Amino acid sequence: MSVLPEQTTPPPPGRSGRLLDVALRVAGGVVALVAGALAGVLELILVVAAWEFVKGRSTSAGEVLVGLAFGVAGLGLVVATTVAVSWFAHAAVGTRWAALLPALPWFVLIAVAAVRTREGDLLLGGDNVLGLGMILAGAVTFAVMIFRQLLAPAAAVPRG
Repeated sequence: MSVLPEQTTPPPPGRSGRLLDVALRVAGGVVALVAGALAGVLELILVVAAWEFVKGRSTSAGEVLVGLAFGVAGLGLVVATTVAVSWFAHAAVGTRWAALLPALPWFVLIAVAAVRTREGDLLLGGDNVLGLGMILAGAVTFAVMIFRQLLAPAAAVPRG
C-alpha cells in the first residue's frame, strides 16, 4: 500500500490556455531583450566611471584603489547579471536558444560604444582595460550560458 496519492496528469490546455502561454512567452522574451539592453547600459556606465578613476585623472593612490575595486566589482557584476538574465530568458521563453535574446542587445550596445562619434566621443577605447575586461567577461559568460542551455538534456514531457 502506497502512502503517496495517485498522481494524475492535468488535461491539456485548451485554445485559450495555449494563447495565454504563447503571450506570456513573448512577453518574457521582450523582458529578456530589455533586460539585456539595460544590463549593457549599466555595465558601460560602471566601467567608464571606474576607468576615469584608474586612468590617471585621480589625485591620490586611494582614488586609484577605489577605481580598481570599482572595476573588479563591475566585472563580477557583469558575470552575475549575464547569468541572471540568461537564466531568466530560458525560464521565461522556455526554449534552448532563449539566452540569445539578452545577448543580442548587449553585444549591439558594446559594439556601438566602441565606435567613435562625429564629435570624437568614445566610450570603450582600446586603452580602457576595464572595458576590455567587461567585453571579455560578458562575451564568455553569454557563450557559456548559451552553450549550457543548448547542450542540456531536454526535459521529459509526459505524453498522455
